[in-house]
Amino acid sequence: MKQIYLDNAATTSVDPAVVKAMLPYFSEKFGNASSTHFAGEEARRAVEESRETIANSIGAKYKEVIFTSGGTESNNLAIKGLFFSNYPEKDHIITSKIEHDCVLNSCKWLETKGAKLTYLDVDSEGFVNPKDIENAITDKTFLVTIIHGNNEIGTIQNLEEIGKICRKKGVYFHTDACQSYTKTEINVKKQNLDLVTLNAHKIHGPKGVGALYIREGIKITPLAHGGGHEFKLRSGTANVPGIVGFAKSVKIASSNDIKKMHKMRDEIIENALKIPNTSLNGSKGEKRLCNNINICFNNIEGESIGSFLNSKGIFTSTGSACSSHSLEPSHVLLALGKTPLEANSSIRVTISKFTTEEEIEYFLEELKKTVEKLRKISPLA
Repeated sequence: MKQIYLDNAATTSVDPAVVKAMLPYFSEKFGNASSTHFAGEEARRAVEESRETIANSIGAKYKEVIFTSGGTESNNLAIKGLFFSNYPEKDHIITSKIEHDCVLNSCKWLETKGAKLTYLDVDSEGFVNPKDIENAITDKTFLVTIIHGNNEIGTIQNLEEIGKICRKKGVYFHTDACQSYTKTEINVKKQNLDLVTLNAHKIHGPKGVGALYIREGIKITPLAHGGGHEFKLRSGTANVPGIVGFAKSVKIASSNDIKKMHKMRDEIIENALKIPNTSLNGSKGEKRLCNNINICFNNIEGESIGSFLNSKGIFTSTGSACSSHSLEPSHVLLALGKTPLEANSSIRVTISKFTTEEEIEYFLEELKKTVEKLRKISPLA
C-alpha cells in the first residue's frame, strides 16, 4: 500500500541534503563545541556558522540567536525567563486563546507563580485584533506573546502592526514562528520583534533542535543552569549535528517551493469544499500558511475521517500533534466560535515541498469516498 504523508505541521521528513550536511558531525567531526582543542574548535566553527545563517535569515545579529532543543523549550525560555527577570515590578502577560499548548501551559503555570494573564479573543478566521492588544496593555505589562502562523488553522498574524504597538508602549513582543519560519517573511527589525521562537523539524531539518532570538539588551533568567553555554542563557552540550542540519534546512528553503505549496493548498481547499456541508477553518490566500488546510465536515467526526484515510495509507491530523491523543475539542477551533460538535468534525491536512500532484489527486478521491461513507452511517447527517 502506498503511503501519503499529509501531516507536515506535526513534522517533516529530513531533506537528503540536510542528512548529508549532518553526517560528518556524528563520527568524523564529533568534537564537543566547548572543548579548546582542534576537534572542539572545528565543531564550534560549525555551530557559529550555523548561528550566522539563522540570524541572517531573520535580520538579526548572530549573538542574538540561542540554540535550544526545539520550539517548546524556546517558548518556555522566552516566557518564563522574561517573567522571572521582570517580576514583581511587572507581572502582566498578554496572549491569545489560539496559542500553541506550550505557550498556554507556560502562561497557566506562571499564574500559579503570581503572573496576571490576559487571554485575547480572535475573530472567526483566527485573527487577533491589534487594538485589543493595545487596550489590554497596562503599566504592569511586560510581554505580549502571539503566535505567527497558527499550527492548526494556518492563520498568519500581522506581526508588524502588533510590533509597532508593543514598541510604542514599551513592552516586549514575542512570537512563536515555528510553523511560519521560511514560509513567510520574518524580519525582527521591520516587525519590531523582541523574541522569536524557531525550530528545525517543521522545515525539513532534524528533530530536537530549535532556536530563540533574543534582541540584544533584553535580560532573561536562564531555566537550565550548568556550564554557561549559549551566552550563559542555555547550558548544555551543543547538539552540533542538529544545529548544522537546522542551518542547512534554512539555506535550502526556496521561494519556488512556497509557490508550489500555495498552488497545491488552494487546489485541495477548492476541491474539498465541493463536498457538501463543509467549511474552511482559518483565512484564505496570503494570510494563510502555504501548506495548511483545515476543514470541518459537519456532522461526522474528524477522528473517523482520519482513521479511514489512515487505513488507505493517507496520514492527516485532527489538530495539533501535541494534543492529538486527546478527545477534547480543539481550543483553537472553539476560539473561532465553533461548537464542540463542529470542532470535532475537522481534519488538518498539511503538505510539504515533497508532496506531489498524484498524491493530492489520490487523497481528494479517497476523502470524498470516506465522507460519503461516513455520512451514510452517521446519526447526525
